[in-house]
Amino acid sequence: MAEPSKKVAKAIWYDPAVASSAVGEPVLKVLNSLTKEKVEFRPMHGRNVKWYNCGPTVYDASHLGHARNYVSQDIIRRILVDYFGYDVHLVMNVTDIDDKIIIRARHNYLIDQLNAESSSLSEALITQSSEGWTAYLKSKVLGRFPPNDQPKAESAVDVDAAWNLVLDKEKSDEKWWAEAKAADEKFTMHIASLRKAKDGIDVAQKALYGKDTSQAQATQLIESVKDVLAPYLDSKFGSTLTDPSISRTLAAYWEDAFFADMARLRVLSADTITRVTEYVPEIVTFVERIVKNGYAYATDDGSVYFDTRKFDGDKGGGVEASKTEDEWNHFYAKLAPGKKGNKEALEEGEGALTSGAEKRFPSDFALWKASKPGEPAWPSPWGPGRPGWHIECSVMASEIFGDAMDIHSGGIDLTFPHHDNEMAQAEAYHDCKQWVNYFLHTGHLHIEGLKMSKSLKNFITIDDALAMYSARQLRLAFLGQLWNSPMDFKESTMQEVKARETAIDNFFNVAKALIAESRAKKAAFDGRHHYDQTEKELVAFYTQTQHDFRLALCDSFNTPLALDRLLELISRTNIYVQRGRAAVNVSVVELIAKWVTKMLRMFGLGEGVVAPGSIGWGDAVREGESTVDRDAILLPYLQVLSTFRDDVRKLAIAQAPPKDILALCDRLRDIDLAPLGVALDDQEDGKALVKLVNPDVLVRARDEKAAALAAKAANKIASAEAEKAKKRAKMEKGKVAPAEMYKVPNVSDGMYSEWNGDGVPTKDGEGKELSGAKAKKVAKEWEIQRKLHADYTEWVGAGCP
Repeated sequence: MAEPSKKVAKAIWYDPAVASSAVGEPVLKVLNSLTKEKVEFRPMHGRNVKWYNCGPTVYDASHLGHARNYVSQDIIRRILVDYFGYDVHLVMNVTDIDDKIIIRARHNYLIDQLNAESSSLSEALITQSSEGWTAYLKSKVLGRFPPNDQPKAESAVDVDAAWNLVLDKEKSDEKWWAEAKAADEKFTMHIASLRKAKDGIDVAQKALYGKDTSQAQATQLIESVKDVLAPYLDSKFGSTLTDPSISRTLAAYWEDAFFADMARLRVLSADTITRVTEYVPEIVTFVERIVKNGYAYATDDGSVYFDTRKFDGDKGGGVEASKTEDEWNHFYAKLAPGKKGNKEALEEGEGALTSGAEKRFPSDFALWKASKPGEPAWPSPWGPGRPGWHIECSVMASEIFGDAMDIHSGGIDLTFPHHDNEMAQAEAYHDCKQWVNYFLHTGHLHIEGLKMSKSLKNFITIDDALAMYSARQLRLAFLGQLWNSPMDFKESTMQEVKARETAIDNFFNVAKALIAESRAKKAAFDGRHHYDQTEKELVAFYTQTQHDFRLALCDSFNTPLALDRLLELISRTNIYVQRGRAAVNVSVVELIAKWVTKMLRMFGLGEGVVAPGSIGWGDAVREGESTVDRDAILLPYLQVLSTFRDDVRKLAIAQAPPKDILALCDRLRDIDLAPLGVALDDQEDGKALVKLVNPDVLVRARDEKAAALAAKAANKIASAEAEKAKKRAKMEKGKVAPAEMYKVPNVSDGMYSEWNGDGVPTKDGEGKELSGAKAKKVAKEWEIQRKLHADYTEWVGAGCP
């Protein structure tokens, strides 16, 4: 009979998550503008993230504020994808039709047309320029005076008097000037434009009186007055410009410029790019449904406005919500409820070409604008028109993502009314209670504590910024600030950024040099593991840094803190390396350097495509560059090596002293290898550590050192020459013998009449004995001269002159 089977004992498995020493994985939280708090990030569909980003309105060059916004959002996107492993679908719009675009395009077209028609300077052109100048003065400046104290501007005399009054105010009435600037941030820019135009008109009038009516004079006048003349020409002729390509050409030009700037800043392209002009039919359908749902109304002029009072507080969800007892109410201005009645913000959101005279309530906003003459137009049930600003994002995001998205982002200046109006429109269309789950707003950027403005002459385009700093340095600057906080961009900040970049550069260079040297030598097995207490402590710090780094990024993408943790790890590793190469476990340095590289590249700080496990920023592959040319790479190094060998042989054959060979070695290190990007660091064991460094950095350091030595030598020579000149001047005083110092021509004829045997005068010119005091004085001076003359004689005898 078979024996009954025995139950096999099973080992107990202990869940590490419940161990007393377990540290849980931190949860990603983001600062949500909808809650004004950091909340846990929970996408609607697992790891898939729907993200809509407000793109540019393309009518002018992008500036540093745009760079801060789009680079910061690019950093967050990279963190979500490359660090947290989310699958992000990023949609970004391009606003290619808008009041600003229409106005700028018409202005540019009219000025270009005037230039083309002005083959010579004429009285009519000057008169037209003066009329534009006067109109600009009235509209932009004189309105700053109280109504009962506003200067007259009817005649030319009145206009000149009004302008002079404004200039007097600038000098004598600080309060009025400050109030004018506070009321209009572009006030000083208006004054500058008027000054420039006034000077240009004066120059043109003098040229005309002097019979110089050349086309060059006409072009110069138009260039000087274009800022004040363009609005005047637009008021007269803008309504006649019906060609839609006028606006489209301007928008296309600046869109290309924007994306070129983004590429230079290494901002990843959006997955989907939408343009307003490509979605006009969908916009019309979207507006129709909002009207049908009862949240918008058409006006007699053919515009359509969103009814904020009807929407705000109205029950949502329809019949289905009532059945399920899931009743909820719509809410207008979720992001900034306190700004619902902000007239200035509302008017800015509507645009300069929209009066809003027919809307029912001040906070209502345009969904569809009836086009006036001179404005692009598309067909609609309400007549020819164009989209309102806010509707575009609601429609395009809905077309791609449907009735909800995870993230919506943009600059903080878009919070109200733009983003609040976007949500209201979309929620009115979809009849949903929450169209956006997480709103991310990047903070303002100031320049040296001031708002960036052309009038303050601190307006920095992206092109300007990249001429001063590299894309990496700008990104490092933005990483060093919380993405949602205001940022003060200043020179001291950029100096700190450069210092950080240099510290990271040096770390990478040393790590790569140690690794390359270790692999080249293939160190023999010595029976030791080289993993002692110091290595254990460094690796433990590395592990803790990884955890702290994740904590920082989980804390609403706290990149300043994360970057600090990386720099602390670099500093700790540098201290370890300074023990000397014999005491360094290179594998530990390599482990840390690879992770630091991976994290910095994750932030978008790297260049080019690099192999997995490589160390450093990487190298950008420039357009047009081909595959590696082995000869071109090796030959410069081989030539330096060959020349060095030849020189050493010559010295050896000539039996030169050792100091000459050492000087040759120094020249190789300091001069010859610098342009090749090779740095030799002399070490305590007598063997140089080979580092590969940016050649420009080495050459600059070499040249700066040479310049410093040259300056020191020049100062030494100058000091010696100055000392010689001082000595020569002193000696020249002793040139006259003491016996001759009181005789003509060294004194006036007739000053003295008698002298003693040494040449000291005893009587004045009238034959009178010198007084006691006078006699003492001349005797004292004679003694001084005697000593000076003795020194001079000795100096001449030594051949010094």
